[in-house]
Amino acid sequence: MATVPLSRAASRMLHSYSGAKMAQTISQEQTLDPQYLKKLFARAQMSEFVKNPLLMAKAEGMYYWDINGKKYLDGISGIYTVNVGHANPTVIERIRKQMEVLSFSPPMHGSNPVAVQLANKLLDLGPSNMKDGAVKLLSGGSEATEAAIKMARQYHKLTGNPTKYKIISRYQSWHGSTLGSLSAGGLCSRQTVSEPLAPGFIKVFPPTCYRCPFAKQYPECDITCASLIENVIEMEGSDTIAAVMLEPIGHTGGILHPPQEYLPLIREICDRHNVLLIFDEIITGVGRTGEMFAAQTLGVEPDILCTGKGMSGGYAALAATMCSDTVASAFWGDIESNPGFVEGHTFEGNPISCVAGLAVIDEILEQDLLSNTKKMGARLRQGLLDIDSRHGIFGDIRGAGLFLGVELVKDKASKQQFDPPIGLTIGSKALERGLLCRFDPHWMAFGPALVANEETIDELLCILEESISATLEGQE
Repeated sequence: MATVPLSRAASRMLHSYSGAKMAQTISQEQTLDPQYLKKLFARAQMSEFVKNPLLMAKAEGMYYWDINGKKYLDGISGIYTVNVGHANPTVIERIRKQMEVLSFSPPMHGSNPVAVQLANKLLDLGPSNMKDGAVKLLSGGSEATEAAIKMARQYHKLTGNPTKYKIISRYQSWHGSTLGSLSAGGLCSRQTVSEPLAPGFIKVFPPTCYRCPFAKQYPECDITCASLIENVIEMEGSDTIAAVMLEPIGHTGGILHPPQEYLPLIREICDRHNVLLIFDEIITGVGRTGEMFAAQTLGVEPDILCTGKGMSGGYAALAATMCSDTVASAFWGDIESNPGFVEGHTFEGNPISCVAGLAVIDEILEQDLLSNTKKMGARLRQGLLDIDSRHGIFGDIRGAGLFLGVELVKDKASKQQFDPPIGLTIGSKALERGLLCRFDPHWMAFGPALVANEETIDELLCILEESISATLEGQE
């Protein structure tokens, strides 16, 4: 019997099906092989990453172990995320139980009980103006800040101010990787590669008091970096400005802790011009600064607050956009004239993520980790001061709770920076010695888990000082 030749399309389909049947998961050992490793986009340039890749295989408490068995002290909570420690048995058990009941609910048709529980708990623990507000539960920080931008614009449309759409944000800020959140950010190195960005975003200078862009000194400066925001609003036209968006304590500029008058002044400016104030607390939220939110640490209430990272402790993808009673009420009304808040994602309010959030928050409250954060933050700060007394290279120590950074200088009197910079070298030497921290050319940051104790804080400080000594000796 003669065979009938396959058509070209049928042949491709058969080949594809055969390939799918033969596809196998590579072994853990093979993941270090450049031929496999290069197929994953990591944060670094892959041609460099494959030369000495860092692949974490295990974690417990305050420590990681890489695929080769090397142990690392997690001095940055993954990325300010693992607030209650790795492999926390209480959190894991609650997630396991939830997985047996409901892992996914249909977001287009409704929600689920744990999402409602988490939303209410966040509002109960948040700023007082949000007690009767509302929450949008999302999957990550970029989604949360993007949602905040949309919420501000939709709020003004619903309240009779449809021309208010512009967002004022700050240079040296980072609000996420989606197009809107990226456009709100102020890091040239991360933005230019994706330009052109979205329109409607205006930048102002952040409160970099240690290196004031206006050549002024605090407090004689009259907080120019805040008061200029009002000038920008007026020059742009207040009827076009929807919101001011900022991190209450900035991260990517080098842990920028504002002077005490800064945020209250911006709050007053926003109120005068019917402009919403958005706090990006993706990092600082859920205990990082010693209070549940930095808004409470710094004593200023925003209209919209974004949080994420540490809210789920790294056990699931979770973020939230919270809003005040006033903002929430604008989205409540007759469906014929008010569609509600128009924003949706596949994994919004996911029950697994939400129960992780509930478990982490309960752990923070039941173990009194807010108090521990203040105590261990004070120990970390004092340790940094002690290191500086011996080496004299920390021009400024900034931050709150377990969210601290140091600016590296060669000469403290003139604030002269190292040339070439030493931050990357110190950070790399710390990594070699088993410490994970954030390191940039001229600054470093530390954010250990809220469960940190005296022993782990002292270990962090010891490795850091060894790395500084080795770096400075190499320059001699």
